[in-house]
Amino acid sequence: MEQELISKKDLLERYGISYGALYRWKRKGLIPEDWFIKKSTVTGQETFFPKSLICERVELIIREKEEICLDELLKQFNKETRARPSVTVKTALGAKKYYLSEIISVVLDK
Repeated sequence: MEQELISKKDLLERYGISYGALYRWKRKGLIPEDWFIKKSTVTGQETFFPKSLICERVELIIREKEEICLDELLKQFNKETRARPSVTVKTALGAKKYYLSEIISVVLDK
């Protein structure tokens, strides 16, 4: 089963956030780099996100940013991330970490 994605354009429209805000949150580490998925489309290359993950994160940032600064929010995310079990897959092309809660299935081929 493939993970449902949302386009960057749809995400920005849905939450009324700017391109600049999204990339500021990315630079600060509030949105993980590996959530930015580049895909070829008929109009060129577009950016997509895992829908459930990004929507939950954006809603939390929007809700919390009025009460606490983004740096404090990042500290909270980092604490949560360290506590989450993960698996790292290393290949000739590099390594990538996957959180167990995000893995839908694993298929090993010979």
